Amino acid sequence: LFRGAGDRLRARPAPSEWSVLETAGHMLDAEVVASARYRWTLAEDEPRLIGYDQELWMGRLRHDREDPDELLATFEALRKANLGLWSRSSAEDRARIGLHEERGPESYELVFRLIAGHDRNHLAQARAAVEGRSGP
Repeated sequence: LFRGAGDRLRARPAPSEWSVLETAGHMLDAEVVASARYRWTLAEDEPRLIGYDQELWMGRLRHDREDPDELLATFEALRKANLGLWSRSSAEDRARIGLHEERGPESYELVFRLIAGHDRNHLAQARAAVEGRSGP
């Protein structure tokens, strides 16, 4: 999806929409946050799971300046580690609860599934941006 797209990676389809590179950076941020939530939920009893401001992360982490190959490699490595963690987990592990400060109790399984849906939405957004159109 990201390779060979040239300048289209950094172009925003509309002023209020993220570029492909920014969308990929956001997906990496979400994977980083989910990774921590998975581990807190599995290791601690009902840990507090903090939210994060995706717009602040986008601006301050400067995803629009990242090397696309490095960003993708980081995402792939982290995703692989998280899939390994999932495959080693039991049904009891997957039912463990963390307390999200905005949404309340969330199981490890729910957080894992939320990230899958999150990815699908943003991959559609990135495809639209590569094609130079707004939205998914």
